[in-house]
Amino acid sequence: MRATRARNMHSSKKDLSAKQREELHTALKARFEKNRNRHKDIEWAQVQAKLEAHPEKLWSLQEMERTGGEPDVVGQDKQTGEYVFYDCSAESPKGRRSVCYDREALESRKEHRPEDSAIDMAAAMGIELLTEEQYRELQKVGAFDTKTSSWVKTPSAIRKLGGALFCDRRYDTVFVYHNGAESYYAARAFRGSLRV
Repeated sequence: MRATRARNMHSSKKDLSAKQREELHTALKARFEKNRNRHKDIEWAQVQAKLEAHPEKLWSLQEMERTGGEPDVVGQDKQTGEYVFYDCSAESPKGRRSVCYDREALESRKEHRPEDSAIDMAAAMGIELLTEEQYRELQKVGAFDTKTSSWVKTPSAIRKLGGALFCDRRYDTVFVYHNGAESYYAARAFRGSLRV
C-alpha cells in the first residue's frame, strides 16, 4: 500500500476531478467552521475566493488531506494577503509516518531504508515542513502530537553535522529534540504548510 501511495504522490497528474474538488471544498469548509479558534478574524467566503483564484493549490491541499494532515487555515499574511494552511490533525499525519528527514539521510542507510523522506515527500506534495517557530504557533490553537512527533525544518548547521529536529507536546509543553537525520519511527511524520 505504501508503494502505491508514493507512486500516486509522485505522479505528474496534478489536476483534481470536479468530484474531488467538491469533496475537498466540503471537507475544508466543515473543518474551518468547526475550528473557529484557529482563524477568528477570517471568513470562509474569503478563503474560498482565494482557492478558486488559485486552483493549482488544491492538489497540494488534497495531498495534505489524503495523507491524514487535516489542513486548516491558521492565519493570513498581512503583506501578501495569502491564507496560511497548516496540517492540523491531532496526531502527526498517518500517511506520512516512518520517514527519515531528507534524501541524503535516506541514501546513507545501508539497510532497513524507509520508503521516503520528509523533505522529499513535502516537495512532492508542494508544501513546506513547518519550522520550529511555526510548530509552536500551531500549538497555541490546540494540543497536537500528544502521542506522536513531527519532523520540523532543521537549520543547516545542525543538518551538516548529521542531525535533524523534531517536536512534540507532552505535559502540556512543546519540546524540541534531535535525532540522526536517517532515523525513522512509526509514530513520527511531518507537518506541512501551504500558502494560498
